[in-house]
Amino acid sequence: MEFTYQIPETMFRVPSARGEVVRFTYDTQTYDEKSEPLKKSAWVYLPYGYTMEKPYDILYLLHGGGENEDWWLKQFPETVTMIDNMIADGLCLPCIIVTPTFYRNGPTKEISEDVTEHFKYELRRDLIPAAEKVFSTYAGGNVSEENLIRTRAHRAFAGLSLGSMTTYRAALYSNFDLFAWYGPFSGCAGPKGSREAEVKRICEALAEGEKKGLDLKCMFCCNGDKDIAYAEHIDIMNRTEAVCPQLEKGKNYFFMTIPGGVHDMKAWQTDLYNVLPVFFRTK
Repeated sequence: MEFTYQIPETMFRVPSARGEVVRFTYDTQTYDEKSEPLKKSAWVYLPYGYTMEKPYDILYLLHGGGENEDWWLKQFPETVTMIDNMIADGLCLPCIIVTPTFYRNGPTKEISEDVTEHFKYELRRDLIPAAEKVFSTYAGGNVSEENLIRTRAHRAFAGLSLGSMTTYRAALYSNFDLFAWYGPFSGCAGPKGSREAEVKRICEALAEGEKKGLDLKCMFCCNGDKDIAYAEHIDIMNRTEAVCPQLEKGKNYFFMTIPGGVHDMKAWQTDLYNVLPVFFRTK
């Protein structure tokens, strides 16, 4: 497929049909089950014409280290404009987009990678059931584990930087039965991680999924060739592609390298612009 390295200016024009961004609050006890539930918030993008009368695909979209749930839709509102125009122009399917945070009580200056692993609990036990009980997804309000697994083909996870690492660790490795679509933007192992270990975990997750009859619809990796996370990300995925039969380049796996792209929002918005037309398309 052909990648777009520069978002067309028309994507930032005043949309002919605007979606809505709403605040969503939910409880989580995955940090300390002995205490009272912690209230957390996420922003939710609802496409123009959203109605409870029909189901929508849903994308969980994460920020990077030191940021919060405001990043994608509030701190950079032009992201919403871009999505509105993409949907209006028929470039992607209308979908719900949830932007949570992996932090407990707000961002920290210390970029701890622990959140990339621990978020898997909140994601499965709290966030997904809460969001899909309220909003109209293919789960149909039935958030039993069995039904969430059954509807995984209509659920995606993506994230940038530390959120990219979380895409692997919290979604792919630990909740593959809940997601069929993945968008890691800028990184996998991180500067302190083991590339060999990540290759092994990717292979194991996809192999175990296949044994259970769970397929990978698409892993769409993105990175700029001047990004600080590029070298480890492309190396890990090249190694994985060579040894993982479940990963088929050009079919269910793509790696988009943005020429001159760095670790910034311009690149990540470009990543999202390329990923959305691929996600949720019938194979």
